Amino acid sequence: MKVSIAVNGEQQQHDVEPRVLLVHHLRETLGLTGTNVGCDTSSCGACTVLLDGESVKSCTVLAVQADGRSVTTIEGIGSAAAMHPVQAAFQEHHGLQCGFCTPGMVMAALSLLEEHPKPTEAEVREGLEGNLCRCTGYHNIVAAVMAAGGSKATA
Repeated sequence: MKVSIAVNGEQQQHDVEPRVLLVHHLRETLGLTGTNVGCDTSSCGACTVLLDGESVKSCTVLAVQADGRSVTTIEGIGSAAAMHPVQAAFQEHHGLQCGFCTPGMVMAALSLLEEHPKPTEAEVREGLEGNLCRCTGYHNIVAAVMAAGGSKATA
């Protein structure tokens, strides 16, 4: 099937098999490897992207379901030279260790901050509950998201 998806602001048209997951389309067809495949069961959130501005686990969406829609990946929000404020907050607050979950965490945080621009700690923890990190213990991730939103983390 032919799909037309705006990926990181650039219109992409490709033929895809109806069974191809969006995460595989992004990684294998478009070469956007910042979106990680972590569990293949939709449990970890490493594959989180924004679909029409809402965070989704791209391992639960078929590429054909994104036809006519807009997808934003971690590559579409900033660069090493000009980081997005959420990326900068993750760096400043040490919200990563191995970095595998970080792209999904950042994308989920963007969606959360769109809904709750100055989130409480409880809102951050609830908003990120579908994204797992096996390294950090979450404290620094929560602090980073709150800082990006202009809130103060409690100790």
